[in-house]
Amino acid sequence: MKLMKQLLAMATIAFAAAAQAAPATEAPDVLVKRISQDVIDTAKADKAIQAGDIKRVTELVESKILPYVDFQRMTALAAGRFWRDATPDQQKQLAAEFRTLLIYTYSGALSQIKNETVEFKPLRADPGDTEVEVRSQVNMARGEPVPLNYRVAKTPSGWKIYDINVLGAWLVETYKSSFASEISKGGIDGLIKTLAAKNKALASRPTVKAK
Repeated sequence: MKLMKQLLAMATIAFAAAAQAAPATEAPDVLVKRISQDVIDTAKADKAIQAGDIKRVTELVESKILPYVDFQRMTALAAGRFWRDATPDQQKQLAAEFRTLLIYTYSGALSQIKNETVEFKPLRADPGDTEVEVRSQVNMARGEPVPLNYRVAKTPSGWKIYDINVLGAWLVETYKSSFASEISKGGIDGLIKTLAAKNKALASRPTVKAK
């Protein structure tokens, strides 16, 4: 469980790395590599983040991550075929609740960043590709390196991350099964209600400290 939390922390770094302004011609792997070290250093040095202060971590996530992650696409992929049946208002609500859930999920993991480092692999892509997979590995303080990959798409506003692979499982696919289960029981509104309840419970906690 601790290893998973640490890997989620590194995934958070990947998201944050995409959050900085960069030249339009900068390759996605170069962007992630250039920014990630700064994010790691910030998390290590910030005592509030290390203590699991949800307010401080949320501020970091909102300022560096949210504007540069394609949550709309991420949510659509997680909802699968049900996304097309949702009304525009339901899609908006679902994306908002899913975004909030991910904030809490990764906020707890951020406090676990200690001595881990990220090593990036050569990018396998053609210059004209608009969707690429950035591959890396997390070098843990103990144990073998763990692969951690990101799916990144080029949008009119720049490269944006829309999926990550942790321990061999893509985040979107992981949520897809639970989303389908909730939708089968209560429809799209049922899923929105479930996510809202989870977020409310997480928001009531003074800290979200990963264990």
